[in-house]
Amino acid sequence: MQVANKEILVTGASSGIGAAIARELASRGARLTLVARNRDWLERLAEEIEATGGSTRVEPADLSSIDEIEALAGRVLATSGAPDVLINNAGAGRWRAIDETAPGEAVQMMALPYLAAFELTRAFAPSMIAKRGGRVVCMTSVAAYTHVPGATGYAVARWAMRAFANQLREDLRGTGIGVTLIVASEVDSPYWDHNPGSRERIPGPWCCSVEP
Repeated sequence: MQVANKEILVTGASSGIGAAIARELASRGARLTLVARNRDWLERLAEEIEATGGSTRVEPADLSSIDEIEALAGRVLATSGAPDVLINNAGAGRWRAIDETAPGEAVQMMALPYLAAFELTRAFAPSMIAKRGGRVVCMTSVAAYTHVPGATGYAVARWAMRAFANQLREDLRGTGIGVTLIVASEVDSPYWDHNPGSRERIPGPWCCSVEP
């Protein structure tokens, strides 16, 4: 898919995979909406991209909140319309065994990435379908294809993302909207700094793939 002059919304864009995706798409001429909770990080990335001629808009939002998702979708639809490409990259969650997981922590891990991806896609789907074209991209982990000791909540949320992408593909069949699932292995990201002890639980070797 050619991305030049396409409206592309990237969640979790403030760092790590999301920021790398944003930089690459900007270099190919996409017009970006950058979404994450940290406004300062988003603005720094936007400045970096715009300094090289890219086009960005910053939209800070906590995607674990349905109210903020609805408000975000409303702002985007009112200003630029439905995105041509929606990249559901935002994610969270520590690698913890079930007996190490705090009460309510599994709900937070399911909220990001799965429920955020579901609700944001739902909010844009009618307008994307009306355009008769576009793509929804979902990010998951190799943990969605295996069983990882000591990562119960994290892994289940990634299985949910895999299932969501596959089901969404069926829902959108014939609409002109494609669905892509990106399956990432270990990457160099601030995630590990914010979740000490998680990296040490990664089984090796892991691989990564993309399902069109």
